[in-house]
Amino acid sequence: MNLLLAEDDAILSDALSAQLRAVGFAVEHAPNGAVAEFLLLKQAFDVAVLDLGLPMVDGLTVLKRVRLAKPDLPVLVLTAADSLESRVAGLNAGADDYLTKPFDFPELEARLRALLRRARSNPTAGAANAAQWGKLSFERDTRRASIDGEPLDLSPREWMLLDLLLGQRDKVVTKEQIATAWGSDPSEAASPGSIEVYIHRLRRKLETSGLAIRTVRGLGYLLESND
Repeated sequence: MNLLLAEDDAILSDALSAQLRAVGFAVEHAPNGAVAEFLLLKQAFDVAVLDLGLPMVDGLTVLKRVRLAKPDLPVLVLTAADSLESRVAGLNAGADDYLTKPFDFPELEARLRALLRRARSNPTAGAANAAQWGKLSFERDTRRASIDGEPLDLSPREWMLLDLLLGQRDKVVTKEQIATAWGSDPSEAASPGSIEVYIHRLRRKLETSGLAIRTVRGLGYLLESND
């Protein structure tokens, strides 16, 4: 599950990122509104956590702009102002839910999972989780993938790896990010050697898809088109 965390408080963002990754989210952090808007418009996320008090571009402005382009993206706003006016402003701007600081992490996690369940029950949101890259069809909700209509047989770890690479297509995915994404699957330690084995297996399975996994030495892996 790809999550955008837009929060300018470095201590809070570091703590939230670690906690969210520990419960299965792949987290991208934006320290200000300008970065948050750019990432939300350019990348695919399953859910966003947006602080209203962001520097450079405030959270309400980011929310209004992003909502025009991505009406189905679940967004939870964080606000330090516990007032009716603040909550109404966030909801009117397009927020799906809100939390007032300070808050307990279990409540944040519960609200995020509720938003994701709601989005998955929405047909239009489900369509957003089905995509086509070259000859590869990928449906996150149903955990189906195929190449030219032929089902792609993927192990759970290969599926999580492909999901992560597709979610950050044209961006380098580090081994640390892969290990974090696999963190909820304790069946095998995510050592560098095991990651390389799964990359090799997935690379072979994608040979006829029009996509290739390129090793960026010293950094990680990049999914790109063969065209």
